[in-house]
Amino acid sequence: MKSFKQFLVDFYHDEEGLTTVEYAVAGALVAAAVVTAFTELGQEVGTTISGLETTLENANSTGTGTGTGTGTDTGTGTGTGTDTGTE
Repeated sequence: MKSFKQFLVDFYHDEEGLTTVEYAVAGALVAAAVVTAFTELGQEVGTTISGLETTLENANSTGTGTGTGTGTDTGTGTGTGTDTGTE
């Protein structure tokens, strides 16, 4: 059986698989890609929501239509006026 010291020396010289530094670099690249993707996605979602908001505001304020109504005047008041009629 190998000694612990020999095991550590063999482990240190073993070049199979990714090293810790390579894992760190790969993780940083993945994290950067995720941040970029979500930033772009967030901007696109914001633009879409703003467009929908504008469309709804325009539809609400520029509507056309006709209507009829009935009512009664129950108010009282006084007023002054000038007669501009001709005789």
